[in-house]
Amino acid sequence: MSKTVLANVRAFTVGLDLTSVSNKIELSAEVEDKDATNYGSGGWKEVLGGLASAEISGEGQWEAGDPAKVDDASWANLGGVGPWSISANNAANVGDLAYLTSAMQASYTLGESVGEIAPWATSAKSSWPLVRGQFAHPPGTVRTATGTGAGVNVGAVPAGRRLYAALHVLSVAGTTPSLTARVESSADNTFAAPTTRLTFAAATAVGGQILRTSGSAITDPWWRVAWTVAGTTPSFLFVASLGIQ
Repeated sequence: MSKTVLANVRAFTVGLDLTSVSNKIELSAEVEDKDATNYGSGGWKEVLGGLASAEISGEGQWEAGDPAKVDDASWANLGGVGPWSISANNAANVGDLAYLTSAMQASYTLGESVGEIAPWATSAKSSWPLVRGQFAHPPGTVRTATGTGAGVNVGAVPAGRRLYAALHVLSVAGTTPSLTARVESSADNTFAAPTTRLTFAAATAVGGQILRTSGSAITDPWWRVAWTVAGTTPSFLFVASLGIQ
């Protein structure tokens, strides 16, 4: 990806798509520097890396009156921990760059001076590692039947690391609709004999989930999201992202 003007950053928190109501999304990560200076440090300060953390902040135009609006969702999620997926500048295609984590929504601010467009602002603090990965299912594709997504070469998972996967269910319609998504891996891009690595709980309403593997090595480099849809005239919009950390 070359230099880019931020015009299409996508941000998803739990079951909310912030894209059309946000004009600033900021993601930061840091590692504590712990002073390890001693008499053998040669007169130079010596540091070691301590605890790592990530923070997400955003702001935009306030809307309310529906669970899919920023005010309703932010108030419901305040103090809660859930999945976040942030795009670099696009999430329209499988394989687009994504950053994902599980984070606590720590603050929510609204209101401004008379005559101004009503704003909102929020921040979230990471509870799991920040993962650099890829989108495995785009937000704009409606799913009404059981299926599988395109494969992405995320890579093998070394021992001691994990595959992380986030699911954001953005809209649900139909009678008794149910979406059960899973993450599969394969030795190659044919997925001739895929292995299920993670299975999300059945989703029947707007919301989000994030899962991770156990930490054991997985040699398969290819990954995809698959789903089972049930109900009468069910319809779902959802986003999935995954990566290794």
